[in-house]
Amino acid sequence: MLNHLTQDIDPLSIFPNGAKIILGNNITSEQIAIPLAPSPTTMFGPRAACLLSPTGPLWVSDTGHHRLLGWRNLPTEDNQPADWVIGQPDFYHEGQNAKGTPGKSTVSVPTSICKCGAGLAVADAWNHRVLIWHNVPEDSNFPADLVLGQANFTDNEHNQGSQQPAANTLHWPYGVFYHQGKLFVADTGNRRLLIWNQFPTENGQPADIVLGQPDMIFRNENGGGSPTASSMRWCHDITLWDNNLVVTDAGNNRVMIWDGIPTENNAPCAVVLGQKNFNFVELNQGVYFPTGSSLSMPYGVDTAGDWLIVADTANSRLLGWKKRESILLLQGGYADGVVGQDSFKSKSENQNFGPPTRRSLNWCYGIKVCGEIAVISDSGNNRVLIWR
Repeated sequence: MLNHLTQDIDPLSIFPNGAKIILGNNITSEQIAIPLAPSPTTMFGPRAACLLSPTGPLWVSDTGHHRLLGWRNLPTEDNQPADWVIGQPDFYHEGQNAKGTPGKSTVSVPTSICKCGAGLAVADAWNHRVLIWHNVPEDSNFPADLVLGQANFTDNEHNQGSQQPAANTLHWPYGVFYHQGKLFVADTGNRRLLIWNQFPTENGQPADIVLGQPDMIFRNENGGGSPTASSMRWCHDITLWDNNLVVTDAGNNRVMIWDGIPTENNAPCAVVLGQKNFNFVELNQGVYFPTGSSLSMPYGVDTAGDWLIVADTANSRLLGWKKRESILLLQGGYADGVVGQDSFKSKSENQNFGPPTRRSLNWCYGIKVCGEIAVISDSGNNRVLIWR
């Protein structure tokens, strides 16, 4: 299906130009693995970013430094320093929960960020919680208003200290997404996706729907059995594409797409990208080099007009699929474009292990689009790319 596309595609058809702005210090390939000291301009393994409007503000999860960095306006220059920091006393400190205990303005391995109405939500993964601000922070260490996954802002045990999850607990939540009053959380360590049908108003409020598990008290990989259209292994990011729910299932090396938004527990998806069927889950479909229809640990996903764009993380590339007349036509289909590699068959970091460039990627974890601007969390290069 759609095999002819692999020969005729312009590899840069999703974003024809290189990154317009690069945030994070310019570094050589030899320095990439060296932890960078925190500052207003440096990042260490940023896994997510969110541009809240085409003119800003921009918030970035500087994951390795255990902090959030904020820019009041859309940056206009390379390596532009951040205006705000949340999670550390200043721009020059790091450490989980600022080397102290959890609070309303601390984080430990922050990942996904999303706009929630007038506010902001952050997946605070290693505190096993989601932090919510009712209004977008406009100052350093502005305290969160609401916490999910924990009963309060000071606790941070996975599943609130229990070996068994519940509708109000989390274990390594890596993804968060908001749409028209609904909140979606990738509860990654519990191998499930949680949905709140109405936006939470109380700390620790339980979710209404679970996907990936038969009910709220199970957490086994792939539901304790073989992979299916309902199961998950390592869900990570979430979006809606033409009102169809899309979830990256990184552990099964696939992207799951539902027909609409599920309203029942454990509802099966309609389509997977990256695999030939619902039962096959090998990275790159069991071969070393990728193709236009295979994936290796896809972590990020978002939409841009008619495009679905996937951060194919371990292949250091973005893949884009254009909308079809029916989502069912996407099953096993080849992507329509690639960014970060010179062909669909390449997978090396920074295109043949070269130095980072405006067109190269190295373990890109996140992709988020706002209007005509895409923000890419190029984690392996310790930077964030802003593409137009």
